[in-house]
Amino acid sequence: MAANGASCEQPQKRVGAKDKQNGSSTDSLVRERRQKDKEDRLSLVLWRRPMTTLHYFLLETLIKLKELTLKLWQRRGTVFLFLVLCSLFFIAYSTEGSHQKYVQYLEKLFFWCAYWVGLGILSSVGLGTGLHTFLLYLGPHIASVTLAAYECSSTDFPEPPYPDQIVCPQGGGVEGSISLWSIMSKVRLEACMWGAGTAIGELPPYFMARAARQSGADPDDEDYEEFEEMLEQAETAQDFVTRAKLGVQNMVQKVGFFGILACASIPNPLFDLAGITCGHFLVPFWTFFGATLIGKAIIKMHIQKLFVIITFSKHIVEQMVSLIGSVPRVGPSLQKPFSQYLEAQRNKLHHAGEGTPAGENWLSWVFEKVVLVMVFYFVCSIINSMAQSHAKRRQQQRHSEEKTK
Repeated sequence: MAANGASCEQPQKRVGAKDKQNGSSTDSLVRERRQKDKEDRLSLVLWRRPMTTLHYFLLETLIKLKELTLKLWQRRGTVFLFLVLCSLFFIAYSTEGSHQKYVQYLEKLFFWCAYWVGLGILSSVGLGTGLHTFLLYLGPHIASVTLAAYECSSTDFPEPPYPDQIVCPQGGGVEGSISLWSIMSKVRLEACMWGAGTAIGELPPYFMARAARQSGADPDDEDYEEFEEMLEQAETAQDFVTRAKLGVQNMVQKVGFFGILACASIPNPLFDLAGITCGHFLVPFWTFFGATLIGKAIIKMHIQKLFVIITFSKHIVEQMVSLIGSVPRVGPSLQKPFSQYLEAQRNKLHHAGEGTPAGENWLSWVFEKVVLVMVFYFVCSIINSMAQSHAKRRQQQRHSEEKTK
């Protein structure tokens, strides 16, 4: 009997091993198929397959617009209330009266804040490659205010034309009266609005991971798939990047609010992972967004602001220009356009000199072209990203049809 039992067990073990082999081979086939699908999607870019990429981009745009329309219809009460408020503001805006000065002030403040919040969102929302709006817009704005404050010995620039154009006030200021704190106070609103925009831009990864965890569905997001693979391979991770990502994930998961605050308060290219981690482990919304908002709009923004102001303070700029001139052979030729540019900016601040020196034209032309190239690349990356999302949508639809056959 025992021998019969043993002989019965052996085939069962062999069958179990065979099932295991079949399961592993199926997993390997699935991995190969996913890798092939991913390679096909990554090849869908404007410079390789322009017509297909544009076609898929338009189709994905129409699908997104349809989804947005359905979501707005589901929240039609909120939409109706928003339209009523807009109508009331329009009536107040178009009606003459003593309230117009307050309406104009609110209009100017709203558009000024919305401009910087929008730039902050573009910087971190994850559309394509992200637009580096701090380097292109906020950083130069803080630098120009810093240079003007030291030249005018005042931050009381008349409004208008500030902020479109900085002009020294008529009375001038007291030499040496400018401090770091006064310049930081002058640019605090736009800096904080930009920081708030970057915090808002971090919400999509959080909501995507949270919805995927609650529903158990497979989200259409490469970063979340990478995050799940990283969790599976946490014990065997060897490379520095994976260990850094795991460190961020462990800090956010274990420390909570203060871990998120620490990650958001410093320049951190891995912060998207913090949003995905918080969504995956169902961290409350206000814990995540509150820590992100405080970290990015207050702490991190003051660090970046302080760095730009110190870098572009009067004596530092003069030292930088003199150092450029000390470079062997090419130094004097490089120093001249920078010196001319700074002199032209000083003349502008005092309304002196209508002409524009060649040095200013050269530097302005280079900066404008850099901005145009970065914006163009950003737009191309959005088109590529949406086209690849539509390709993944088609691949998932094809695989689901194959399963039902």
